[in-house]
Amino acid sequence: MTQRDRAVVLDAAAKGIIEQLQEDGRRPYATIGKAVGLSEAAVRQRVQRLQESGVIQIVAVTDPLQVGFRRQAMIGIRADGDLNELAERVAAVPEVDYVVVTAGSFDVLVEVVCEDDEHLLALLNERVRALPGVRSTETFVYLRLHKQLYNWGTR
Repeated sequence: MTQRDRAVVLDAAAKGIIEQLQEDGRRPYATIGKAVGLSEAAVRQRVQRLQESGVIQIVAVTDPLQVGFRRQAMIGIRADGDLNELAERVAAVPEVDYVVVTAGSFDVLVEVVCEDDEHLLALLNERVRALPGVRSTETFVYLRLHKQLYNWGTR
């Protein structure tokens, strides 16, 4: 069992650290420490443990349009066979940034970020639909993104 497989118990301080970082991922540890009642060193250690356990990752979130990716889409996949295996195969595709196994009309939902429509078409035909277990797909092309937040807090 890896560290990522173990359940992580979040105390009030860990939750506070997470919420501080959701507001600003570059917030100094000293500032976070003041907000949650811990020293800078303690916050640094806690953040490292949260990252190592997979609870958080600190990344730069870009606007795909401004960095050369003109086409985003959600692909609904209807599948046969082991959904977890399919989800792992789909997740290995570089253009894929989000994969969930679902209940409902689709077995797996996949978000992709592509350079343009030709790139999306090639991805669908040559990579996604060619995967074993994919029965059919339906593609939802994004016309405009209205909201995308990462600050839902903790429970």
